[in-house]
Amino acid sequence: MKIAIYSRGIENNQHQDIIQLLDELALSGVELVFYQDFFNQFYSAINAKAKYSTFNSSEDLDKNIDFIISLGGDGTMLDTVTLVKDSGIPVVGINYGRLGFLANIGKEDLIPAVEALVNRTYVVDKRTLLHLDSDIPLFGDAPYALNEFTLHKKDTSPMIKIHTYLNGEFLNTYWADGLIVATPTGSTGYSLSCNGPVVFPDSGSFVITPVSPHNLNIRPIIIPDNTIISFEVEGRTDGFLCTLDSRREIVTKDIQLAVRKESFGINLIRLNENNFLQTLRNKLSWGLDVRN
Repeated sequence: MKIAIYSRGIENNQHQDIIQLLDELALSGVELVFYQDFFNQFYSAINAKAKYSTFNSSEDLDKNIDFIISLGGDGTMLDTVTLVKDSGIPVVGINYGRLGFLANIGKEDLIPAVEALVNRTYVVDKRTLLHLDSDIPLFGDAPYALNEFTLHKKDTSPMIKIHTYLNGEFLNTYWADGLIVATPTGSTGYSLSCNGPVVFPDSGSFVITPVSPHNLNIRPIIIPDNTIISFEVEGRTDGFLCTLDSRREIVTKDIQLAVRKESFGINLIRLNENNFLQTLRNKLSWGLDVRN
């Protein structure tokens, strides 16, 4: 079995956890391939003696890799998605961050997680991606998002007007600080913080959520994920922000933008015990009565 490992970096107090993970994988006879920048950081820090191979980009991930482990929080998972692309390599998220909606395997579950991978007793969740089409190249070779696409004003500039169309038919003009189009996976992210609904990962839908709308009667809307959503933007400033997950570009209001369902998805690995309802209860503290 061959496993790739990606991380933005680790804290000093996490070195022992990394050693434990490497030891467990080594005992199972797993061949490891590390992201080069992460490898340079941790190799000397934990005094590793074994020899490992490395990769620098998605082109270095060959078809023999069975899984890619993301060590970090949800932001690290979003980085990992841009590395996996359409390869179909399943992603395992081990949470070293804070909330951990995507990276929902706790570091206390390292041993069960390794056993599940080796014995293939895990569950694969197929997640939908958003694809961005534009009349100029944006976001390099990864114009897609697992969580959300957003249009947003820059810094302290006035609100913008976002004319929005569904399959070419006018939906609404949003006078707002911005607009979010979230996947079901992203419904528990930025969209939720702007009062968007929680959507089940397999619901086959997108969520359109305004950010600080000028009109209080404007509410989020759920649409089928086979819809093409296009935009025209007006504003008093020349530019505004266009984002895919944690990546952003500054574009002018003359740009033509549309989002649709990506032709491929992402495979996320979870342990049998961890399902979406359990994640909601644990991460959002549903059912927790602080009065007791």
